Amino acid sequence: MMAPTRLWPLATTPILSPLGKLRAALEYFLPRRTDPSDESMAGFVRRRLGREVFDRLVEPLVSAVYAADLEKLSLQATLSRFRDMELQHGSLIRAMRRQMKARRTQAATENANESGARYSMFVTLEAGLSSMVDAIAARLPQGAVRLETPVQRIARAPDGTWTLTLGAKAAGTGKGVGDLLCEAPEGPFRQKVPDTFSCPAGSAETFDAVILATPSHVAARLLGPLDAELGELLGGIEHSGTAIVSVAFDRDQVAHPLDGMGVVIPAVERSPILAVSLSSQKYPHRAPEGKVLLRAFVGGALHPEMVDLDDDELRGVVLRETARLLGIRGEPCFHTIARWPGTMPQYHVGHRQRVARIRQLLAHHPGLDLAGNAYQGVGIPDCIDTGQQAAERVVALP
Repeated sequence: MMAPTRLWPLATTPILSPLGKLRAALEYFLPRRTDPSDESMAGFVRRRLGREVFDRLVEPLVSAVYAADLEKLSLQATLSRFRDMELQHGSLIRAMRRQMKARRTQAATENANESGARYSMFVTLEAGLSSMVDAIAARLPQGAVRLETPVQRIARAPDGTWTLTLGAKAAGTGKGVGDLLCEAPEGPFRQKVPDTFSCPAGSAETFDAVILATPSHVAARLLGPLDAELGELLGGIEHSGTAIVSVAFDRDQVAHPLDGMGVVIPAVERSPILAVSLSSQKYPHRAPEGKVLLRAFVGGALHPEMVDLDDDELRGVVLRETARLLGIRGEPCFHTIARWPGTMPQYHVGHRQRVARIRQLLAHHPGLDLAGNAYQGVGIPDCIDTGQQAAERVVALP
């Protein structure tokens, strides 16, 4: 992401100018920052490695992961290990050289003692990530999963249990309007309603503990009446959204050798695309022989308007940009669009302190916990970890 693992490629790359390379090399000699306060990713990288390394290397790599504005993105909450490198070794370059030497020694030892297959760093489930969710759901007791059953209210009873007021079942799709199935004493009825709706309250059920694995703004709405400060802190975690346009071509339509796993595009190029994943290069089973599958990511904190483009316009933008980047000729043989509005939490400067305060407030509500990507990491392993930690905490309650 940031610290060079080898110096020769850094010295010879055409991505940086001679002055940019010289400025990056000076990082080895810069004094460490002793101020313990958080700082933005942009501020840290410019301070240690210079503006060119930030603009042309770090910004596109990190933005492709977090879909964020790096002027606001917290170093402590995202890539804190680089701050640790600075504190412990005085230099990112010095720290990385020592770590790579230790890894080479360890790898040599492991290779001497082991044999067998070596796997790519890119691993996924052959049938898609939804197959993991389906497998988990299949192992749960009958009736443990209830779909389309929104929670309207959460309250704690005097005996320490939690009461959830369950609302209507929402169905349908569309911007601003959906179908709502409302439960009423005279029977269910269906009506058109806006995204924010109210409906006759459904049944109330009691639970020993509650873990909210919702987006933080949903948790804020549910917990605000219970704890105003907790709701305000959760509601203050901003989110960006992305749209993913997948396109497929015959291999002979693409001039680029595709000798990599993807493309990241610096913001200074003013491209509407954040990144392009060469999906069929990462995972050969994703495309038939002789075909190429690409996934373009657009939107994020810097281009939020892209997510709201209509399908034809969005497809046209992606085709023009991928043609320019990869030398593509002609129309795709396949395309699809997936939209994920407001799903990527933005870890702004001070995020770790915000989450620490959220945890302090949760301690006043035994049996209530939070999980998901808004707190300590946006990746799938991070989400699984928050779920496991939350489950362990509520199970340990007396």
